[in-house]
Amino acid sequence: MKKVAFITLGCKVNQYETNAMSQKFIESGYQLVEHTEEADIYIVNTCTVTNMSDRKSRQMLRKMKEQNPKAILIAVGCYAQVGRQELEKIPEIDFVLGNHEKVNIVEYLEKKIEFKISDLMQEKDYEEYGDITFSEKTRAVIKIQDGCDRFCTYCIIPYARGRVRSRNPENIISEITKIAQRGIKEVVITGIHIASYGKDFKNDYYLIDLLEEINKIPGIERIRLGSIEPLLITQDFVKRLKELDKVCHHFHLSLQSGCNDTLKRMNRRYTTQEFQNIVDILRENYDDVILTTDIIVGFPGETEEEFNETYEFLKKIKFYKMHVFKYSPRKGTKAAVMKNQIDGNVKEHRSKILIELSDSNEAKYQEELIGKEVEILWEEEKDGFYKGHTANYILAYYSENKENEINEKDRNNEENEKEKDEEKINFNMANLNEGKIQQNEKLENQIIKMKCIGREGDHIFVTKMQ
Repeated sequence: MKKVAFITLGCKVNQYETNAMSQKFIESGYQLVEHTEEADIYIVNTCTVTNMSDRKSRQMLRKMKEQNPKAILIAVGCYAQVGRQELEKIPEIDFVLGNHEKVNIVEYLEKKIEFKISDLMQEKDYEEYGDITFSEKTRAVIKIQDGCDRFCTYCIIPYARGRVRSRNPENIISEITKIAQRGIKEVVITGIHIASYGKDFKNDYYLIDLLEEINKIPGIERIRLGSIEPLLITQDFVKRLKELDKVCHHFHLSLQSGCNDTLKRMNRRYTTQEFQNIVDILRENYDDVILTTDIIVGFPGETEEEFNETYEFLKKIKFYKMHVFKYSPRKGTKAAVMKNQIDGNVKEHRSKILIELSDSNEAKYQEELIGKEVEILWEEEKDGFYKGHTANYILAYYSENKENEINEKDRNNEENEKEKDEEKINFNMANLNEGKIQQNEKLENQIIKMKCIGREGDHIFVTKMQ
């Protein structure tokens, strides 16, 4: 039996498509192995969102060939879609397949069929993979659409993915139903621009209509939205969304900048005031909502004043977590040829400032949870720690040793703590012994109510409820 291994770079759409390709290889009699193991075929699902992504894709391709020089090496994905000529110059690579060709990868490999990478800008229909139930995780990524029509000035993805193409809702429901039957409790709704779902349909059927259908599927307990266009959030949308009990109260709103002039150069189609209104709508409707975002620093023309505007706006919004990216010019985009490109040292400095703000926000949110009940979907156990997430996507850990360590520290504290601090950690050993999770008790893929007893870095620590 031939062995095949995957490396997946980039977004959750790539993750879904790797799952789809993995399933097709397994169904064709191949054995799936880790990319660190020796395999007969290595497939790198590439990303091209920045020039750094291209470089990392090339590095991974060469690394896999070094691992087994006799293996067949295949480059697929977004970099392969827009940079085929560059990849074909790398002698180690045997096949270069674009995004449209992923669905037939086994056939291309086995039959060595001649093909041409499709021009996705001309594609009008969603490329269906069938029901993809393969997943290595306790949550399943569900792709509902492909393509983007927004054309932000820094982004190459519309050229790598094409125009908006929405997936047939019946196929989505069928796939999720089968996933639920396998015991998976959480699905992540993803796509290149999920806010555009349905805009290419002839009937009036949009993302909220699809979510209402998914919410009815037995066995699915959590529906998590992937990154969304902020302008999707309106009073009408949230009014209907709020009725769906399975939708997680975590929204990743891709802001990119907190300065209107910068947003305009990026071709983002909202202002900071509109974004503030969107945040207000969510916080008025969900008491426990968690907001995360992406921010680009050092975009061409970003002055010190513009950056300070962004900083002050972010302080006001108080995101739980911000993914901060230093602008990287992407060949083929308008921003790459803009004047006033920013020095790398300036980008680094601004990035550190925002990361510090993000870390501070995260710590404050986590501190407020100490002593409170949280509900965790446990995903995996490693090195004595169970790892999982709350419904609003706060990372949680459980370890009996860590639990005892926190409480031992509390008992040995010689100072009288204030009432607020006493409420944070207030467990005696009797309660701990009663609440211990037995070593043979498996938590994976269970949703359990726990109590937060501490925090560290990017996560909280919890104990089992009494």
